[in-house]
Amino acid sequence: MRKLTITVDDEVYSGLHRRIGQRKISKFLNDLARPHVIGDELDAAYRDMAADEEREQDALVWSEAMIADVADEPR
Repeated sequence: MRKLTITVDDEVYSGLHRRIGQRKISKFLNDLARPHVIGDELDAAYRDMAADEEREQDALVWSEAMIADVADEPR
């Protein structure tokens, strides 16, 4: 893990402090940035998941069951 010093406007910091909490800002910013900078690994993970035929079949069965449930709901 690396320590990083960033500069933000006072109102941005106040909003982060108020909404996220003082000791949670680093995790929030890390989680926010991660998908934008670790995209290649995520793409590879999705490709691996898609190549898993058994998992894909289970996902299809599940999604088809969900569609049937929604189709029966009154409108």
